[in-house]
Amino acid sequence: MKIITVIGSGQMASALTFPATENGNKVRLVGSPLDREIIETARSTGFHLTLKRQLPDTGIEYYQIEDVDKAIDGADVIICGVSSFGVDWFADNILPIIPESVPVLSITKGMIDKEDGTLISYPEYFKSKLPEGKKLSINAVGGPCTSYELADKDHSVVTFCGENIETLRMLKEMLESPYYHISLSTDVIGVECAVALKNAYALGVALAIGLAIGPDGSGIEHYNSQAGLFGQGVKEMKHLLKIVGGGEENIILSAGDLYVTVFGGRTRKIGTLLGQGFTMDEAMKKLQGETLESIVIATRTARAVRKLSEKGVLNIKDFPLLMHIDDVINHGALAKDIPWSDFETESK
Repeated sequence: MKIITVIGSGQMASALTFPATENGNKVRLVGSPLDREIIETARSTGFHLTLKRQLPDTGIEYYQIEDVDKAIDGADVIICGVSSFGVDWFADNILPIIPESVPVLSITKGMIDKEDGTLISYPEYFKSKLPEGKKLSINAVGGPCTSYELADKDHSVVTFCGENIETLRMLKEMLESPYYHISLSTDVIGVECAVALKNAYALGVALAIGLAIGPDGSGIEHYNSQAGLFGQGVKEMKHLLKIVGGGEENIILSAGDLYVTVFGGRTRKIGTLLGQGFTMDEAMKKLQGETLESIVIATRTARAVRKLSEKGVLNIKDFPLLMHIDDVINHGALAKDIPWSDFETESK
């Protein structure tokens, strides 16, 4: 039996308690400062307020953030379960108190754009934030997997990435189940870039949904336009993978994660609302209380692409969909003005 401490009790982090406990591990689920009600409710009833599921009956202990030291003591692995909005909090408050002998597995999808336009993964960012002289094994999860379907034990195929293959094998042994299938990769930037970008492009695909159903939602959803945006998104993600130095095989993760994200969740909601004609402010009000990582990654990636274009590293004309998404969410452009003709190519 291993002890797995999960810090951040969001939906995906909590969904991982299912394969973790079924493998005979003990799980310590720790709420972030924003998760107090989630932890209190789960502790008293077993019900998770945002995942909308009963968590496993046995094998879980619940902790509020003030008891995080107790939850970390004796742990075999720490899972970072915060969203993109909690990355700095985790880096500043949790990483310094994790023993160097304990590996970290992050489920947070996203990237950071540096001043020069370079895109780095969250594991790399976490390492840059460690106290001087401290070393940690920081690994991450990527792949097409929604939290509620993982909790429902639907077959899910993911990839664990990190620098040490033996550490990854140990993590796989702890968490793999008959329905949670884990591949391993030491291409951290490739895996993390692949799964982060899908949030931005899923928003772009969802614009076509909103345009089809119309402002009052009474229209019929169309698929030709969604497929066109999907294909363009995959094409642009492939370019970006090459730019960051990730292996091209990771486009499979991008495409798979893009597919599942378009079919449900918060990113589909915001893209659909924008496609229906709501302004960014109006759409955000309708989704008040929802964390929208798609906005974060789209903004960061577009900002990086603009900087890299200015430096001559890439041609901004290769990213018409990304630029349109950024213009819609940050510069007041109309969602309906999708640059369809810019997607056209000639091949000989």
